[in-house]
Amino acid sequence: MLTTIAVDVGTTSVKLGLFDPEGVATVSTSQPTPTVRDADGEVYDLDAMATMIGDFIHGLDADQRAAVERVAITGVGESGGLVLPDISLASPMILWHDQRGLPLLAGLDAMDRTRAYRTTGLPVSGNYGLSKIAWALRAAGPAARGAQWLNIAEYIAARLTGVRWSEYSLASRTLALDLATASWSQDVAGLLGVHVEVLPELRRAGDGVPMRPACARGFGLGPGVMVHVAGHDHMVGAVGAELAHGELLNSTGTTEGLLFLRDEPTVDEHAERSKLANGIGVTGDDFTLFASIPTGGSAFATLQSMLGMDATSLAALCDELHAEWVAGRIDLDRVPLVLPQFRGSPSPAKNPRARGAIAGLSTDTTRAELVFGAFLGMAWQFADVLELFRIQPDRVKVIGPASRNPLWLQLKADLLGVPLSVSSHHEVVSRGAQLLASGETGAWDDCDPVDVPADAARHAALTAWADAARPVWEHLKALPA
Repeated sequence: MLTTIAVDVGTTSVKLGLFDPEGVATVSTSQPTPTVRDADGEVYDLDAMATMIGDFIHGLDADQRAAVERVAITGVGESGGLVLPDISLASPMILWHDQRGLPLLAGLDAMDRTRAYRTTGLPVSGNYGLSKIAWALRAAGPAARGAQWLNIAEYIAARLTGVRWSEYSLASRTLALDLATASWSQDVAGLLGVHVEVLPELRRAGDGVPMRPACARGFGLGPGVMVHVAGHDHMVGAVGAELAHGELLNSTGTTEGLLFLRDEPTVDEHAERSKLANGIGVTGDDFTLFASIPTGGSAFATLQSMLGMDATSLAALCDELHAEWVAGRIDLDRVPLVLPQFRGSPSPAKNPRARGAIAGLSTDTTRAELVFGAFLGMAWQFADVLELFRIQPDRVKVIGPASRNPLWLQLKADLLGVPLSVSSHHEVVSRGAQLLASGETGAWDDCDPVDVPADAARHAALTAWADAARPVWEHLKALPA
């Protein structure tokens, strides 16, 4: 592979790494994603982001900088802002979960929403880019003339190259891409009064653009560095994980993603009702079928805050609970039922205002039982979402922070009754970005996967427990937001 600087802009952290030709991160760092609040929600602090990236590159040794051939940028899927031809902004760079455009969707009727789903493969939602674009155009007025909408990863690439373009998997998250034609849909964009001239040229992840010479000199990089927008982070992770058709990628981070590769979009009535998200894959050769669970790795921070624990103590408790669980020493009748909608509900409700709930607390419920219940609830939520796909995966590959939590993994395997194949490498997404920028394909074995088997007796116990708890579980899910 080609020596690559990978930039992965996540919800809570930005990961930066220098990857050598063997795919090894010789230098890496992770820093909190720089954001600020404005009058309408949450936006990126772009000066801080630029400083973060610049400091990382300047911090490399001269020999390391001289070896760099590619910069590959990946990140969250639905963020973005209006960018003018000189790469200045005509709007804030809005975060993916910001809902400032949601009121503009209220006027769409059922036929409009079905038409949008059949065309773009996405359910109408304030998370996706189109409502944010419409909001930004209204807010900017004449100042938006000549501006185009770029995702945060695309904006970083534009700053490095002076060129505005959109990558297909990120374009798939705008609610404005026609999957059948792989082009922008004026029909759907027009539902919110948006003209497709505000949407940029489309390129594949493998199509790089030369870094501006002045920019390369300023960083101390060579003259031939190419910049790639690698795409939506979960889909880029699929490349790093060598995801095959029939396999499920469980991509964990702040959120948790479920991803299948498909030969064609799945836009039937069930998929629409289930609010499954279709898209074009980062290689351009496949379609993706995807669902996101808002609460993934973010549950760690929630539990730490709720229970007054630091990260080390919580991790140690999870290890202890894992040992107790596999030894058969957990009494499921004592475990509280936790609906972990700490950041909103997943498909099919997909309500950002939904919140979590706990049932079955008693005066002697322990902190350990509450933590166990939270991870068991996350496993059950995952199983509920997986059921919506109506696909029995041949294999489940897990990447991201979940790979470091044996309790979370074992509960998921035991509840599903399906073994998991778990990456031992933490930066599979960045590795996928390097592969795409290098024009190469990855191998799952290079991620040193570890198998987490499902235990038949524990699966039977969890199935019986879930059957008994289901009426309460469904009641909690139906609580008003």
